Amino acid sequence: MISSNKVLITGASGGIGSAICDKFNEFKFKLVLTSSSQENLEKLKNKYGNSHSYFHIDLSNFDSLEENLNLIKNSHKDISVIVNNAGTTDDGLLLRMKNSQWNRVLDINLTSNFLIIKNLLPNMIANKIGKVIGISSVVAISGNPGQSNYVASKSGMIGLYKSIALEVASRNINVNLVSPGFIISPMTDKLNDVQKNKILDNIPMKKFGEPTDIANFVYFLSTNEASYITGQNFHVNGGMLMV
Repeated sequence: MISSNKVLITGASGGIGSAICDKFNEFKFKLVLTSSSQENLEKLKNKYGNSHSYFHIDLSNFDSLEENLNLIKNSHKDISVIVNNAGTTDDGLLLRMKNSQWNRVLDINLTSNFLIIKNLLPNMIANKIGKVIGISSVVAISGNPGQSNYVASKSGMIGLYKSIALEVASRNINVNLVSPGFIISPMTDKLNDVQKNKILDNIPMKKFGEPTDIANFVYFLSTNEASYITGQNFHVNGGMLMV
């Protein structure tokens, strides 16, 4: 069995993604980071240094994704943790939603997860160790008007991960999800006080979550302390949805 502290994190330059990177870096993991923005990727390089690896990947471009995944699986065969954090939104009411809006969100939020896991899982099976963690959303369970594409993609992740968890549970590979509620981000910063208060009325803890709240739980799922947990979707939402 190969023991390695190396993690792949997609969407590494976002608010939650950055917090996840910081957490794994704190515990001396080698980072394999992806971003759809070359500019943000350069910022990550400047922050974490040249001892880590960086890939510019557009998750909606499957040719580019497959090409980069081949590089990653061949040059980083010892990845022990996958964190599929990258995601996007393109909101609109169902009756006004364009097919392109639907397809792009499903491609980035769901199909990319399938391709990443499918490509990198064989190395984990060969190494007899692995943790796969996906970032879903509270709305995957509650639904949300104007986000049928986003909700479908995040709900689809739950079914995908549970199925994969069943397939690889006997191989010492754990597959789980974390579903954030409202987390402080550039999106929440744009809300006015009326909008914020309306959301907070539905959160029993009366506060938004911090990106570190998600990062802390993601890291826990990557440790030996979580070795008997698989196929689960964990809600981190201040009590706004209890299931």
